[in-house]
Amino acid sequence: MNIDTALKEAMSITGAVGVALVDYESGMSLGTSGGGDWLDLEVAAAGNTEVVRSKLRVMSSLALNDSIEDILITLHRQYHLIRLMNSARNSLFLYLVLDRERANLALARHYLKRIEADLQV
Repeated sequence: MNIDTALKEAMSITGAVGVALVDYESGMSLGTSGGGDWLDLEVAAAGNTEVVRSKLRVMSSLALNDSIEDILITLHRQYHLIRLMNSARNSLFLYLVLDRERANLALARHYLKRIEADLQV
């Protein structure tokens, strides 16, 4: 699937508020969907780029021979899920914001994994 289709699929996840496909080397988003006045996905994409870079630095410092599948940030009203693309796709991640009251985190992770596998960039 292409980027637009992947973003639409992610927004169909129950509780989805916004989604972005982000390049963590540049901090730029390749596409966004959702968001709104209180959720600027461009700013969030750039900020979460720093989260990914920081975790990768720590893993390197610890000489961990592993890779990041996803990163979860829980807020009182939201889940912020960062799903790194597989290594063949280099420096991309999907960033999904969920309404915590409506979302099922386990299902959202499952659907995001499926979207990541089908996405052609």
